[in-house]
Amino acid sequence: MPAQTLYLFMGYPGAGKTTVARTIADLTGAVHLWADQERHARFGHATHTPEESAELYAYLNGLTDQLLGEGKSVIFDTNFNFRADRAALAAIATRHGAATVVIRLTTPKDVARLRALDTAHHTQNGYDEVMSPEQFERLSDHLEEPGPDERVIELDGSNLSEEAVGQALANLA
Repeated sequence: MPAQTLYLFMGYPGAGKTTVARTIADLTGAVHLWADQERHARFGHATHTPEESAELYAYLNGLTDQLLGEGKSVIFDTNFNFRADRAALAAIATRHGAATVVIRLTTPKDVARLRALDTAHHTQNGYDEVMSPEQFERLSDHLEEPGPDERVIELDGSNLSEEAVGQALANLA
């Protein structure tokens, strides 16, 4: 695997994506782009409108392109549940000679739901409101399976440790 890597994530809200992203940043020194944090910084009270999301992701995609162009590895911490979105970012990585790895959190849905609907999750991620059960279901119902052309690490987010993440990364080599 090339030394330079773009890490993308997929999984339910509350699956453990940000926990894994932070761990990968600690283990690899890759730049952690956290979409939730950036949304809050850019917009204050986030509305999650299509226009707001388009502006946010145009910025983050451009920043990913820039960082990869500088030879840095990037952890793009948001939910890439749609194959087309993963392919668009993988194309950016390919332009820079970087590998793309999809981190798929296979956390059981009931565990992820409990986390996502908990006030602690809302506080940790800087959300303005606690996620509703309807929002959780809407976001959870749209997971497009990875294709055979995607390099995937599967992790059970109900039992994450630095050792487990490190071993999964080592197994790619």
